[in-house]
Amino acid sequence: MSPVTSPYAIRIVGDPVLRQKTPEMTDIDGKMHDLVQGMFEAMYAAPGIGLAAPQVGVKERFFVYDLGDDRGGQQVLINPVITGSDGEWTYEEGCLSVPGQYFEITRPKEIEVTGRDLDDNEVSFEADELLARLVQHELDHLDGVLLLDHLDDDQAKAAKKHVRELQMRKANEAADLEALRSPSLRTEAPKKRFFGLGAK
Repeated sequence: MSPVTSPYAIRIVGDPVLRQKTPEMTDIDGKMHDLVQGMFEAMYAAPGIGLAAPQVGVKERFFVYDLGDDRGGQQVLINPVITGSDGEWTYEEGCLSVPGQYFEITRPKEIEVTGRDLDDNEVSFEADELLARLVQHELDHLDGVLLLDHLDDDQAKAAKKHVRELQMRKANEAADLEALRSPSLRTEAPKKRFFGLGAK
């Protein structure tokens, strides 16, 4: 059986959509189900445990997440609001829009959250540690805030450089694959190459 692929590509740091604050959603209907399913597929393929709509280029105020069947399985939170917080917890945090990078970041350990589910029902819950961090991280995305904004200048520059190198390496790999597939390119040296991570 071939793996399930998502029609949604995860946007990487540098994409303007990641810096735009999303407006509150007022129209929650059945049309969202296909979008949500596609986001879950993109999240699992990455792989990750949470994904906000702006990360797939959708300017809507919601995110999806899945911490496993023992933690409720697939969840969707629309128009999330943090109404209270307590304590601090430092944890190594990564982001699908800043691939391959992890940093120790301190956030509130416990939070109180309200929002709406996919059936437009009001929900409220308390979260701590990993779930609390996930909600705060994804809510950052809905406000146009990235993981890099929680770092000092040197860390942020290093992370951006790593992402650029990763993107160039993928571009090299894609160009090599295209050359192998196209007979007209097999006998010609590429006129332009991108050199990045691992290049000598």
